[in-house]
Amino acid sequence: MVFLAGLGMASRASADHDGEYVILLHGLLRSPDTMKPMEKALQAAGYQTMILDYPSRSMTIRKLSDAHLAPAVQLCRDGGAKKIHFVTHSMGGLLVRDYLSRKHVPELGRVVMLAPPNQGSEVVDRLGHWRAFKALNGPAGRELGTKMTCAPKLLGPVSYPVGVIAGDRSINWINSGMIDGPDDGKVSVENTKLMGMTDHIVLHRTHPMIMKRRDAIDLALRFLDTGSFASG
Repeated sequence: MVFLAGLGMASRASADHDGEYVILLHGLLRSPDTMKPMEKALQAAGYQTMILDYPSRSMTIRKLSDAHLAPAVQLCRDGGAKKIHFVTHSMGGLLVRDYLSRKHVPELGRVVMLAPPNQGSEVVDRLGHWRAFKALNGPAGRELGTKMTCAPKLLGPVSYPVGVIAGDRSINWINSGMIDGPDDGKVSVENTKLMGMTDHIVLHRTHPMIMKRRDAIDLALRFLDTGSFASG
């Protein structure tokens, strides 16, 4: 069964992206509401949108992808999608990577990942074995370490257009003390990178809020439109 926060219609004032759908995925322990500002901007630009409300703590990344993302893609197809794009926050990017590593999507457009743990997080390496961490973050959260046996590394490189927006501002000094290099309080800038990605950019934003910030939203729109974060 797929849980959706609703299918949002594009603004009638813009037909530039007729037939283009964007599926938005929130991160671990987050809600669909965190993606609402992004959705509003996408609709104003002419995209039809769908926020996937999935139970991030309930099962592994693979099972979440099969049980929730796959039906969402099919729903876009049923709606006549000519292109299907994805905009993700944090662990949502791993669900998309997992799905696209196993499924051919002829309608695939572009993918924007905000603060994704594409190479895992040292925080999970340090705390993942704690009982409280397991109870809070569930099976998928425990998969987000940096070891070669963890999901981020097992998924491998990408062969489709991906733009990554990383943050380098932290308000969680405890987590940041476990992370090498600049970070957003959850994942290092370096570990947001992904082999095969099309573009990468760093904003002075925190992990919990980056998806709501106007500069991140504008960059996401630019990448979906042009395949690059560069202006002009």
